[in-house]
Amino acid sequence: MDGAENSSSPPHTASEDGCGTFSSSGELGGVVLVESLGSAEKIILRWDSTVSEEARDKMIFSGDRLEVDRYLQAVDHIQNSLRSVSLSSPTPNPDTTTTTTIQIAMARLEDEFRTILLSSSTPVDAESLLVDTPRSNSNSRSSDHFSAAVAAAAEADGSSRGGGSGSGGGGGSFMRSMRLSTSIREIDLIGEDAVADLRSIAERMIAAGYLRECVQVYGSVRKSSVDASFRNLGIEKLSIGDIQRLEWDALENKIRHWIKAAKVCIRTLFASEKRLSELIFEGLSSSSAVTPPLQPLFSLSSPSRSYSFSSSYSEACFLETVKGPAIQLFNFAEAISISRRSPEKLFKILDLHDALADLLPDIDVVFESKAAESIRVQAAEILSRLAEAARGILSEFENAVLREPSKVPVPGGTIHPLTRYVMNYISLISDYKQTLIELIVSKPSSSSNSRYSGELSVPDFDFTELQEDRTTLALHLIWVIVILEFNLEAKSQHYRDTSLAHFFMMNNVHYIVQKIKGTPELREMIGDEYLRKLTGKYRIAATNYQRATWVRVLNCLRDEGLHVKGSFSSGVSKSLLRERFKSFNSIFEEVHRVQATWLVPDTQLREELRISIAEKLLPAYRSFLGRFRSHIESGRHPEQYIKYSWEDLDTAVLDLFEGNPATQHLRRRSQG
Repeated sequence: MDGAENSSSPPHTASEDGCGTFSSSGELGGVVLVESLGSAEKIILRWDSTVSEEARDKMIFSGDRLEVDRYLQAVDHIQNSLRSVSLSSPTPNPDTTTTTTIQIAMARLEDEFRTILLSSSTPVDAESLLVDTPRSNSNSRSSDHFSAAVAAAAEADGSSRGGGSGSGGGGGSFMRSMRLSTSIREIDLIGEDAVADLRSIAERMIAAGYLRECVQVYGSVRKSSVDASFRNLGIEKLSIGDIQRLEWDALENKIRHWIKAAKVCIRTLFASEKRLSELIFEGLSSSSAVTPPLQPLFSLSSPSRSYSFSSSYSEACFLETVKGPAIQLFNFAEAISISRRSPEKLFKILDLHDALADLLPDIDVVFESKAAESIRVQAAEILSRLAEAARGILSEFENAVLREPSKVPVPGGTIHPLTRYVMNYISLISDYKQTLIELIVSKPSSSSNSRYSGELSVPDFDFTELQEDRTTLALHLIWVIVILEFNLEAKSQHYRDTSLAHFFMMNNVHYIVQKIKGTPELREMIGDEYLRKLTGKYRIAATNYQRATWVRVLNCLRDEGLHVKGSFSSGVSKSLLRERFKSFNSIFEEVHRVQATWLVPDTQLREELRISIAEKLLPAYRSFLGRFRSHIESGRHPEQYIKYSWEDLDTAVLDLFEGNPATQHLRRRSQG
């Protein structure tokens, strides 16, 4: 080779041995094959690291490219010789020296293969990849660029480094995959020159029957790189048991991070690993092998080398690299899918379900081979279990609303914590409407539901009264409201004051109505028809409250019983009138004192209630005062009976329903 000395090569070069470049015909400048074969063996033995210390310290592929060419062509020459022997004799018996030489060459190429992989492999950068890229913009590498990279690798392999077998088909199936999934965005895990060197080595190792060694080295090095990328992405090695023992607060954060990391792993990390394995191994399965694929060339080879794959070599290497990490990744989602069901988990489980459902087409693309079927199946089964978990949690939530056991009345008849919790919960459910409409397929049932097994009374509700176009999810949300009302009715019975029980129901049903109105998605599902029914219920509760409270007050302002007839005169009984004023003052003061501590949180409802009370109370008091004031004021101590003007009462009504003791005593009437 022009007598060039390579500083990175052992001291004896091919030129010193009188060897030139091998021709494709197997001859060298008129030298017969035996002599060329001998020269090839000398080149191989010069790089035998078991006998040469200098060979141990240097790597062929990190030095002069001419030396790389010489070594690869020497390997090709020996393999061609063995092929000729195999084809010419029914019972081939290769020369022992030749087989030993090729074994030395394979050991050397295995070391070179490992070294190139190690020096070229770097884990992915988490900061640049942990970005939730929209599906429509996520394919950062064009098909043309990828195609060019494949063609370049194939061309390099078929030239001075490949001599003889080239493939030309590397990466074809993956390009088809890319057209099916625009969300996949590959990155270059290894440079093009290193890929070409790795392919040229893999071609010769596979041809010599060293497939297992090649796959194991490749898988070991690349898996270490994937593991490092996992660490950069914050993906921990946790068993299913470890995950299920975590507190839910910690697990929520991990779910949020897992969703982001899983997108990177599937769409970029695993996809790029698949592309890399195809660039190196695609097309070698049929065109490179000296003998039928996957069979060792030499009888001296270990029986373990009869390694068999049902898929291509590239797919085998890809799975050797990522199958373990993929299982580790999916174990997290699987642990969540089979964990104990409780209402607070629903929304993160739905987030996980939606993320996995969104990734499933990409998983099918990246793990498209028959050999990767178990990964596709695992992902699909996890998705199914997450869906079942969501359905089960909704059922448990309904059960929990019905069974909520608190019996201590909330002070002031305000909104019960259960009401806030349930309505906030179903408002969040409406944010997941599209997913849950697909998952919730069975309608709810009421008192006949076997889940309750007769342990609890269950409200009867006729779903046929609702419009027929309701989704099953909408029916479940309505059912939740029905059983919430049912539970609240039971809780209202714990108030000793009947008027406060009605007041409590008014507050809570009004809150339900306002929550529905304030959540467009929820209102759409519940429907205006049922919303009108709920509105009617809180208004009835408000009316019942006013009757239970203010009828007693207004009864003091009736004329009945005040007029008397006698033999000498007829008129108003002043004693009865004084008692009537005293009763009014006493009852109103008590109502004012107590109901100032009651709370109506909604300002509009509070104002409407005050106006309604004032419209009944003030005209009645004003009329009563106008008719009978003179009878009291003509007697002694009238201020003991007529304590308030109607303006005083108007002001007093404004103290009601603030949830605090009255800020001032009832103001006495102005002395005029």
